[in-house]
Amino acid sequence: MGHQHGPAVEPASASGRYVKRLAAAFAIGAVFMLLEFTVGALTGSLALLSDAAHMLTDVFGVGMALLAIVLAQRSAPTSTRTFGMYRGEVFAALVNALLLFGVAGLVLVEAVRRISDPPAVPGLPVVLTAVAGLIANVVAFLLLRSGARESLNLRGAYLEVLADLVGSIGVLISGAIILLTGWRYADPIVGVAIAVFVLPRVVSLARRSLRILLQHAPERIDLDDVAAKLAGIAGVADVHDLHIWTLTSGMEVASAHLAVEADADGPTVLYAAQRLLADGYHIEHATLQVEPCDATHRCDQLAW
Repeated sequence: MGHQHGPAVEPASASGRYVKRLAAAFAIGAVFMLLEFTVGALTGSLALLSDAAHMLTDVFGVGMALLAIVLAQRSAPTSTRTFGMYRGEVFAALVNALLLFGVAGLVLVEAVRRISDPPAVPGLPVVLTAVAGLIANVVAFLLLRSGARESLNLRGAYLEVLADLVGSIGVLISGAIILLTGWRYADPIVGVAIAVFVLPRVVSLARRSLRILLQHAPERIDLDDVAAKLAGIAGVADVHDLHIWTLTSGMEVASAHLAVEADADGPTVLYAAQRLLADGYHIEHATLQVEPCDATHRCDQLAW
């Protein structure tokens, strides 16, 4: 049996490099969330309140992302938690998606309730607050953009900030229309537009999180192709019990049994298989069992 444990541990903690940026985004979001809630409550603006509610999930989500990173950094693998707390990032991303879905649904329900008789909303306070929120979201967006490519956890926070950025633009447009024309329908319409914009991104984030939690194979990897290439290694007679899954963003894990011919050199087969997975599929963490062909009957008897 061979176990290769190389530099793949680094990507799992890639989001750790962005702790300060996450903390800054959290502080900025919290301040402007309170501002939007206050002005939205005073003016009765659904667009502003919906954006504030969304920013609440943003602040909560970024806070959870920050907590997940800290847990992952401080909770090394132990005899009972053999993979540490790396999955905390994925749980945080899934909770973020569920929160966003709930907020978007509430905004849609409230917008439908108001559409028949939209209340009068003063435009100037909404515009000024939207401008402040837009600036805050642009700063947070820039802080998290690079990290979103490395970590699913950070991507969840980044998508929330992106949706907040679009929401602030929508609120700004709504306030400007009300200020210039007095058209009351602008506010509930923008509220609906913000919710509709958020939903597809929520579904995508939840789907990716669930794939990891259910230990599905990464979408970029074709297991049949991997099995065929492993079977093509000189001396390998059969490949079975092949599993590939994602532990957390950037940390993919594989295990397999390689049945080899009687005259095959086990260490040579093991090294070739490790290099194939690392070079061809970027899987550095692989547990491979090299066994003689006559030992495969034991695997055939397993229930799963």
